[in-house]
Amino acid sequence: MITTTKAPVLPATGYLRLGHVLQLIPVGKTRWYAGIKTGEFPKPVSLGSRARGYRAEDIAALIERINNGQFGGVA
Repeated sequence: MITTTKAPVLPATGYLRLGHVLQLIPVGKTRWYAGIKTGEFPKPVSLGSRARGYRAEDIAALIERINNGQFGGVA
């Protein structure tokens, strides 16, 4: 039996939780948080009193920079 796995989908607008972002950007949590501190990765926005998320537009721009070779932090 062949099983297929769906690729993660990036919405055009809205917010993504960290788990979804890390499916799209191949780094671990520690590297992600270090990248936020250095400005390599976008900062989260508050979605509520205890929830944080990332703008889909910011993640799409990061993916575009990675694909164009304009970002050296992710292989």
